[in-house]
Order: sequence, then C-alpha cells, then structure tokens
Amino acid sequence: MSQRKASGDAGRATIRDVAERAGVSVASVSRVLSGNYPVSEELRRRVMKVVGDLDYVTNAHARSLAGGGTPTVAILINDITGAAFAHVARGVEGAATLRGWLSLVGTTGDDPERELALVNMMRQQGVAAVVLLGGAYDYDEYQLRMARFARSLDAAGSHLVLVGRPPLEGDVPATTVDYDNEGGAYAMASHLLSAGHRRVLVLPGHSELTTAQGRLTGARRAFEAYGVPFDPGMVRHGTYDYEHGYSAVQEGLRDGLDFTAVLAGTDVVAAGAMQALRAAGLRVPEDVSIVGYDDIPLASQLTPQLTTVHVPYEEMGRVALRAVADRREGGAGRRKGDGDHLVLGTHVVVRNSVRPPAPRA
Repeated sequence: MSQRKASGDAGRATIRDVAERAGVSVASVSRVLSGNYPVSEELRRRVMKVVGDLDYVTNAHARSLAGGGTPTVAILINDITGAAFAHVARGVEGAATLRGWLSLVGTTGDDPERELALVNMMRQQGVAAVVLLGGAYDYDEYQLRMARFARSLDAAGSHLVLVGRPPLEGDVPATTVDYDNEGGAYAMASHLLSAGHRRVLVLPGHSELTTAQGRLTGARRAFEAYGVPFDPGMVRHGTYDYEHGYSAVQEGLRDGLDFTAVLAGTDVVAAGAMQALRAAGLRVPEDVSIVGYDDIPLASQLTPQLTTVHVPYEEMGRVALRAVADRREGGAGRRKGDGDHLVLGTHVVVRNSVRPPAPRA
C-alpha cells in the first residue's frame, strides 16, 4: 500500500491512491464517483470513506479540458473589475451552470497579443467555446485576427462568440451577440435634446474603440434629427473610467466650454463627471444635467440617481451560452460552421439627473 506524507508530499491523492487504499480497482472507484453505474452499498461506503480519509477531489475540470467530460466555456475579458462586462460573464457562467458546464475566466489586459495567446491556449485545451467580451479597437488587422481565431477554433471543434463586438465580415464560423449600441446613444441624446439642451459635452470613449464610435454616431444622428448643429469641439475622447469623466469635465470648464449637459459614455464616466461638476460648485441637475450608459448598479446609487441607457448585459451572456449549446446539440438546423449576428435592444432609464437647462442670465 502506498504511503502519502501528511505534509510536503508530491500532491493531492489520485484515483489510484483511493483504489489501492480501498482494495478495489480504479474502474470501481470511477463507477462509485460518477454515480452513473449501479454499485453495492458496501462498495460505495468503502470507497467514500477512503475518499474522505485522503481528501480526494475528482478533477472534473481537467477531464473536461481533455475533451472527455463536462464541456467548458472560456470567458475572456479585458478587465475583470469592469462592472458592465462582469455582468455578461455572470450571464455566461449562470447559463453554463444550469447545463452542468464549467466556466473559465481569463483577462486580456487590453493586449491583443495576450488575447491571441489565450485563445490559442483554450483551443489546445479543447474548450467548447471561447467568448470574447467587450468592444474592440478598430485597427485594420482586427477582422483578419478574429477570422483566424474563429477558423482555428472551428477546426478544433470549438466556437468563437463575440459579445459586444462588431460582427465579422464574410463566411466566418463565429457568433456575435451584440446590443443596439448606436440606438441607445441616439435615444439618450434625444432625451437631452427633448429637454431643451443644445450645448452637450459628449464623452463617448476612446476614438478607436468600436463601442465609442457607435455611441458617438448615435448622438450625432439625434442632433441631426432635431435639426441642432453638432459641435465636434464638444467631444472629449478618453477611457471608460472615473478619472476620464472627472478630468474631461474639469478641462472643459477650464477651457470655457459652454455646456448645459454631459452625455457620458458609461455610468462610471458619468460618476467622475458628476464629481467634477460638484467640485466646481455646480449642481446636478439644477445647473448641469448628466446622463450615462450601461445601467450598472452604480447608476441608481449615485445622488441624484443617474438617467442612463439600459444594456441587457447579463442576458447577452445567457444568449451567448445558449448559442453555443444549440450548436453542440444540433439545434435550429444549424451547421457547425454557421455564424449568427444576434442583437438585443436597449432603452433609456429615466431617473433624476436631467432637467431642462436653466434660463440664461
């Protein structure tokens, strides 16, 4: 009988250790642990006692990655602390759990090379799908890189799902789960315009980010629809964080920009903008109105509560996982290599951060 050290040993107990200690075959231990085969109560008790004694943990995760067990979905996200796409990840994970699937989460750190390395790693491990979350930078190589990812995964029996990213061009085996980004920005800008605002500071996000491009386009369309000139000088590009919201408003005030409202690219940016207005002695919404985008929990926790665009992030995650599961199960008559572009709706959530502009002195 093998002896395992109480501490500092070579690792955890293996199924062979359990079988040897229980005096049965590895196959018998496997049958007891899987629960899929009839075994005697005496055998079950004997094996489970040894499992407890050795603190043996079935490595179902490793089995699934080797392709012999539970399907695994890999969720790749730029920043795991980002509230919006953390909700997408929760949707994917929740839907996976309901199906008995496992989930892995990896962070790309906004690094295309790390993203490529992680996708390749997941392909080699045999995951059921790779779900990439968040906007993409509109560089020329984006389509080529994503198409290469998709075909590589498809050849390995896996599938690429892009969530909150543009669909791929051409016949590429990938699924896109998106939301009406531009439409949400159009509706939000229209809300400000209908309240009487004409001078709006717009903070759409990084100029090369597809998400920001869509939000800026939506805002521009609203101004055109209302017959209001859109001033490019009222646009401040930057990252989707609190610091950018604060500094953009601070700089706008310092530069003498005459605005009565702020259209922020995310709720977090709106929070920073709101604090900068307060630091300058301005009230929200009495002096300056402010709106956000995403409708994360923060939006209803701010004072005043933030009017924003609701994006169904968690539902997007569930839809992404269902799309993968349908393919594996042969649902809806789809071929393995088919691609889809699924778009979910957005809507404005009206709270307390918008008022008509104050009369000018």
